[in-house]
Amino acid sequence: MNSTVTDSLSREKIRQLLAAVGSMPTDDRAKIEATEYDWRQPHYFSREQLASLESFTKNLAAAIAEKFAQLYHSNFDVTTVSTTQHFAGELLGQISASKASDYYLAFGPDQKHLCGFISIPAQTAIAWVTQLLGEAESDPPMADRKAGTQEDSAETLSQLEESLLVDIAAAIVAALSVSVYALPQGGGPQSYGFEPARTVVRGELPVELQQLEELCKIVVAVRRAGSENSGQAYLVIPCSELAPVTGKTTAAEHEMPASERQSAIIEHLHRMPVSITVQLARTYLTFQELMAARPCDILLLDKAIDESVELIVDGRTLFRGRPAKSAGQYAIVITDPEDRGQRTEDRPSDL
Repeated sequence: MNSTVTDSLSREKIRQLLAAVGSMPTDDRAKIEATEYDWRQPHYFSREQLASLESFTKNLAAAIAEKFAQLYHSNFDVTTVSTTQHFAGELLGQISASKASDYYLAFGPDQKHLCGFISIPAQTAIAWVTQLLGEAESDPPMADRKAGTQEDSAETLSQLEESLLVDIAAAIVAALSVSVYALPQGGGPQSYGFEPARTVVRGELPVELQQLEELCKIVVAVRRAGSENSGQAYLVIPCSELAPVTGKTTAAEHEMPASERQSAIIEHLHRMPVSITVQLARTYLTFQELMAARPCDILLLDKAIDESVELIVDGRTLFRGRPAKSAGQYAIVITDPEDRGQRTEDRPSDL
């Protein structure tokens, strides 16, 4: 290196050095658009799949309206209020905090595999049963029974009324099955779908849920034609059960034996590219020496010419070798392995 080193650094040289190491100030005026990501909510469906899910819920609302029309012999207007994704633990916390005494009817592929449920508030349940019995609808419905408030949570439907509520909720389950699964050719009975539980329960969930299970909650509003009153209920169903309506492929369709998975992973690892850094040696300069460096200056490194170089992968020295050339290119001849349990930056340096 030149023996003459400037005693001071000019403003221009400092600016050049900062530009070389990437320390130039960024333009604060640049605006970066980003979508807020809430890690507390599941993201089972992509944006495109959510659009398909929205279309599905509209069809579901129409199917519920048709089932209610058949049950009540009257027209109904059914709309989707909201469709949200939840982790089971978070949804259970919401239900517990509300302290509501809703009526629940579970459903699933069969009675032994109940996976979702319908929640019907007490006031809505009484209104629906009242209409089915042919009694006049009041505002609020059946006000003399004072249903639907926390103070009157002890008020329950009779056994007959609960059986009618099962029929009403089962109509919603049937609408869900029709919306999720297509009928077989010929219009015969469905070969698969959802089956409602035989009884309703009140105040406690009828199915067991895992804390991290991904669920879809669909809230619907049901209003009888000519009435100003509407009742709300919601369905909770595993997101995986709605995968067919969004075009999402479930993991179960890609399951393979454990031995095949292991072989596939190992084969994939063998094909992965790995970046190898060859480190000849190191040296340190002061800031002032660095700014005074010029072409043809000689930098002394910390290794003798007969010492080996290091082959580094992900910060770890895996091998040592010596420089060589092959086919007109630089090359390294591996001489011995290095201790692979320690990162290069963690080892003591004698520089």
